[in-house]
Amino acid sequence: MSSQPSGEAGLLPDWLPQQRWFGAKGRPIQDIRLLRDRRIVDGDPALRHLLVHVDLGEDVETYQLLIGQRSEVPERLAHAVIGTDGDMLLYDAAHDAELTHVLLQMIAGGDDEQGLRFRHLPGAQLDTDLTSLVMGAEQSNTSLVFGEAYILKLFRKVAPGLNPDLEITRVLAEAGATAVVPPLGWIETDDVAPGTTLGMLQPFLRGASEGWALAVTSVRDLYAEADLHADEVGGDFAGESERLGAITAEVHVLMAQTLPSRMADEAENLATAKQMHERLDAAVAVVPELAAYEELLRAAYDAVAALPGGVPVQRIHGDYHLGQALRVDEGWKIIDFEGEPARPLSERRALMSPLRDVAGMLRSFDYAARHLLAEQPHSSALEYRAGEWAERNRDAFCDGYARAAGHDPRDDAALLRAMEMDKAVYEVVYEARNRPSWLPIPLASIERLGKGTA
Repeated sequence: MSSQPSGEAGLLPDWLPQQRWFGAKGRPIQDIRLLRDRRIVDGDPALRHLLVHVDLGEDVETYQLLIGQRSEVPERLAHAVIGTDGDMLLYDAAHDAELTHVLLQMIAGGDDEQGLRFRHLPGAQLDTDLTSLVMGAEQSNTSLVFGEAYILKLFRKVAPGLNPDLEITRVLAEAGATAVVPPLGWIETDDVAPGTTLGMLQPFLRGASEGWALAVTSVRDLYAEADLHADEVGGDFAGESERLGAITAEVHVLMAQTLPSRMADEAENLATAKQMHERLDAAVAVVPELAAYEELLRAAYDAVAALPGGVPVQRIHGDYHLGQALRVDEGWKIIDFEGEPARPLSERRALMSPLRDVAGMLRSFDYAARHLLAEQPHSSALEYRAGEWAERNRDAFCDGYARAAGHDPRDDAALLRAMEMDKAVYEVVYEARNRPSWLPIPLASIERLGKGTA
């Protein structure tokens, strides 16, 4: 390792790959270089803010770390220990409420600290007398919930420039959107690139229910009723799916009005199809089972290449699924406009067809219906019920979308099918690497989509 502060030398290469938010698991770390090391809080405990470059050979990724230092670590922080530096123990300070409240105070104060800028929206009055708790469900970031009032998302893998989540939610909130959670404040720096977003503070939605959890509960209710159809069980989800479709369309329309949008020409359709073919090439090399579906997939992608110009493109969510929708008393809220964190920022900010978001949600309905069967003995009755639930909720979502948008996404069948199949190819690679027993879910969906029976 080079340019590394002595306390972390030899510790981070072992510790980083064990963190769920580290985006390069399975890839050897060649080197870790310190970009910035700021001491935010002195004493015992102390708080340091680090930005490090992780050299992975072919590319370099930048990560944000909160490092705590204590002479003695209490039991509540034992799980966060990284190692020792002389007489001091180093640990992940995101888990230390005694230190993290400082971040909230600095956002409220609009502080500038050694090249870190803490900002809040004009007029925002923040309660800083709150302690934090790390949310446990996130994969790519770390979110701190302060009391039951705020949630601070720390972007662990740092992309240069303005993060789309902050950019889009700020624009939509200013335009009066009620289906997004507005930003209250943020943390930024110029260390990586001008105006690089490091964190984002939003209201915490107390009592919100995640769309995925609600959908899975509905599926379980259906499976438990041996003689009822999807529209007959008490936990029927189709009404919620339709409302979610309408909210999605409303957000898409507002994004097209307030952010860049235009019509794609034939050359862009060709480029989109080419990217799909290239992703398939890479996926087949990783998952040989995908080769059996290659003809269906390439035919769908070729249909995109043959489309005439005039396809609307705009800013989109980019990583849309049931886990990105929260149900509160007043309706659905859409969260996490960051896009897929693994993709470069330039791709996440690119103009795309909003059907890509629609396709992502349709795939999510398919997963909600079928993942419970992935590790169960085959049951034709349950398979039928899964298909019935998925079809009912997919149609309900599209019905709601069509009502709010003024056009039905199913009318653009060739583009929607290709985008859903492209998403399924991504899922095939993910399942092959992480959950092989779930691999039949996306493979079967490709077959159904190819036959027009999804």
